[in-house]
Amino acid sequence: MQISKYWKAVVAAVAAGAGSLGTAMHDGTVTSAEGVTAALIALGALGVVWKVPNREPKDSA
Repeated sequence: MQISKYWKAVVAAVAAGAGSLGTAMHDGTVTSAEGVTAALIALGALGVVWKVPNREPKDSA
């Protein structure tokens, strides 16, 4: 299975943002600071994962 670097980065950003928002929702509300933090975490994950190249597949022969 080969996943492009684009989808890999999008999935990482969604997972990081959702995790941050899940933690922020612990008290039942999301403040503007928590929302900004979640957005920055998602953008950071997107950028870092986008930059890391996919490993070349090995021959299974």
